Amino acid sequence: MHIPLSLALAATTLAATLIPAGPAAPATPGPLRWGPCPKEAAAPRLTCSTLEVPLDYRDPDGRQIKVAVSRLASRNPAQRRGVLLTNPGGPGGPGLGFPAVLAGARMPQKVLDSYDLIGFDPRGVGRSAPVTCDLTPEQQARGNFAPYAHSPADVAREAGNARTIADQCAASRTAWMLPHTTTANTARDMDRIRAALGERKISYLGASYGTQLGAVYTTLFPRRSDRFVLDSSLGPGGYDVTAMRMFARGLQDRFPDFAAFAAAHPEYGLGTTPKQVTAKFFELAKRLDAEPVEGIDGTAFRGLTFDRLYSDATIPQLAEFWQALDAGRPVPSPPLSGMENLMSSRFYVICGDSRWPRTVREYQRNVAVDRVRYPMLGGSTAGIGPCAFWPGNPVEPPVRIGDRGPSNVLLVQNERDPGTPLAGARKLRQAFGQRARMVTADQGGHGVYPYGRNTCANDAATAFLTTGHRPTHDLDCPAEPGK
Repeated sequence: MHIPLSLALAATTLAATLIPAGPAAPATPGPLRWGPCPKEAAAPRLTCSTLEVPLDYRDPDGRQIKVAVSRLASRNPAQRRGVLLTNPGGPGGPGLGFPAVLAGARMPQKVLDSYDLIGFDPRGVGRSAPVTCDLTPEQQARGNFAPYAHSPADVAREAGNARTIADQCAASRTAWMLPHTTTANTARDMDRIRAALGERKISYLGASYGTQLGAVYTTLFPRRSDRFVLDSSLGPGGYDVTAMRMFARGLQDRFPDFAAFAAAHPEYGLGTTPKQVTAKFFELAKRLDAEPVEGIDGTAFRGLTFDRLYSDATIPQLAEFWQALDAGRPVPSPPLSGMENLMSSRFYVICGDSRWPRTVREYQRNVAVDRVRYPMLGGSTAGIGPCAFWPGNPVEPPVRIGDRGPSNVLLVQNERDPGTPLAGARKLRQAFGQRARMVTADQGGHGVYPYGRNTCANDAATAFLTTGHRPTHDLDCPAEPGK
């Protein structure tokens, strides 16, 4: 039942001054007309609009779709310097209400004064031409990870379920959007938003998958990019098969934080040393593989453990969850409301962005390797999914992230991030070269800015957004106990 809320390429290099291939985009769109936001995004001072964008940027005057856009305007015209586009992650996550979320999450006032915060639902999501795979409740409950495979036969068995979902996506009423629901096209939509706002450049704050979206935009449109903050970064290949397998490494990186917490709180009965807590993980997983508790099997246990390590705030809840399972007590299942579009749009993007292995045998090999390398989750995250059977081929090569363009990117990253491990962020930093600097915080969890847990990292991001000053070299921020 694992369903993370903020979820992870070869191509020809694009020169810094090039825009996407194909015919020129249509004339500059007219100004956006702002009004009330839909109820799911409604918040004080947040206004919303819609913008028509080309379905296929190779045919800019052809079929159009509508993208929903929001704005939290600066209250200080004298200090306003432009717009800050935002994305909370995904793919599949709506972003219309994200500016209000940031404002409520201790975003420094000088950042709110410096920018109009702009949110949007990416194409295929929420209010922006939502897509579907007609996923059943049972398919939604299976979540984003394949069942934990203990043998090659388990992988072969799951292949049938993966193919069924791919076939449903291809036969759905929104299948006409399949070739065009990609990160590159969403980045092009961002540039249409920029033009509609009347801005020469945009700044950007993106988290998790939003780092890939920002990296692609500033690669396609380097001269239209102002100050870009990428928080909790995927590798340069984006949410590809490598990123999927990296989730297992992320859990291994992060788990010691939980083991230390549980060992320090013997009242949970999970062990009095980190080694004992780690052994309890494998004991519970094995037991639940054989005999689920109220629908929680070994795969769901592994996935929910992973998900609840995204934040320090949910670590006590995770300990209670383990305690209940260990005692055989019923555990409430996570709600599935709104998950069909989130999961479907995620499949559209990750399967359409890059090529995934197409043979069952390759996934069997990957599982065999990762089950040994990362035993907590590797047998699941290396498993087979719908992308193995995705119809057709990508209509364009993935955007290759490189070092051509202005030095205007700041990566902020936790050392022990389960969702976007540090190893992947370092590869993105390397790909950007001198375009980027990286600030690494000695803490765990998914997401750095502006949540206020590490003053050093937060101050670096705020300084960059408000003054343009970046560290002269990559910066390591020490842990701040008590935060």
